[in-house]
Amino acid sequence: MERELSEELGTQESCVLEFKRKAKDREAIRKAICALANDLAGEGGGDLVIGVRDDGTIEPGLDTSDAALLDLAQIRDEGTILDRPSVRVEPALFRGQPVIRIHVEASRTPPVRLNGVAWVRPGPLTKRASADDERVLIERRRSLSLPFDNHPVPGSSIDDLDMRLFRGTYLPSAVDTEVIEENGRPEEQQLASLNLLSPSRAATVLGLLLVGMDPTRSLPGAYTQFVRYEGDSVDSAVIDEQELRLNVVDTAERLEVLLKGHTHTHLAEVSGFRERAQPDYPIAALREACMNALMHRNYESSNAPTRIQWFADRVEVANPGGPYGQVRANNFDRVNDYRNPSLAGAMKNLGYVNRFGRGITRMRAELERNGNPPPKFDVDESSWVVVMRKGT
Repeated sequence: MERELSEELGTQESCVLEFKRKAKDREAIRKAICALANDLAGEGGGDLVIGVRDDGTIEPGLDTSDAALLDLAQIRDEGTILDRPSVRVEPALFRGQPVIRIHVEASRTPPVRLNGVAWVRPGPLTKRASADDERVLIERRRSLSLPFDNHPVPGSSIDDLDMRLFRGTYLPSAVDTEVIEENGRPEEQQLASLNLLSPSRAATVLGLLLVGMDPTRSLPGAYTQFVRYEGDSVDSAVIDEQELRLNVVDTAERLEVLLKGHTHTHLAEVSGFRERAQPDYPIAALREACMNALMHRNYESSNAPTRIQWFADRVEVANPGGPYGQVRANNFDRVNDYRNPSLAGAMKNLGYVNRFGRGITRMRAELERNGNPPPKFDVDESSWVVVMRKGT
């Protein structure tokens, strides 16, 4: 079913929406695609709708055949627009009439140029980029070369961050509170200095993950799925199932209550008449497995959640994202590298993880001390699973 664009995109041109009456003016279409790929407004790209006049009314008689769509799609590969943008050409409806939609993704390597010239849309008009426009685009390209957790999230702002959580929990852990009181910097500057807010005032991936109101709005996989099974397989009856669509700080608090609530203890004989309460799993080992999963998972290209599956005989903690950087399947317990270095540093400041590289060692030690078998690690190119079994 073709999309109704007037409801989805609006009926007035803007910095992310341009109308063209016909498909004949190829140079104007090239300039529009170049400008939308440069995404001066930082909205993540934009749309060119062909078959609509500047005032938002329909230009009748547009050819929307497969041949016409293919002809427009070939603009991307002509070699006149570099770096080549990501473009999608499709038929659609605008006010109930057939049109052609060209959706252009924001480039990760701006400025994009048409025959050597960068074009932008600072408003409802496509214009040649000024020197300041190019400076903004170049700075954006540099920022995109940073680790993913430092990238700005298009369309986000300080309103997407839980400022009470930032002031009360994260800020005191990250910075000396006396220094904060002395320098008197505005909160936006404090957020920017901690990489939670970008220079363009968009929230960063780190900001949304740590103190975001709802990280999954922009990062679909940034949640934790917990399932407690009655038996030892996924075919068993489900006793408890929860999805924690929360930031890391709130997830950590909820997980502590959840894991402790599902941990059973029994009396174990120490010697003679002495006994002690022994849990099925040591909380410290469960915490290490869960926090390491949140810290190391792939937030960039996977929409799968971090999964905690609790069976009758074992607990499995899985996260999308296999070994990263120097880490391999045969050296992960000896070599460290960080897919999300800023997130790792922030979680260390908050006390959720210990010294870098100690997680696996501590997990093994805690399980051994509690009488559990050693943890098993299943590692491949796209995922990481830790399996902890109950003690005998």
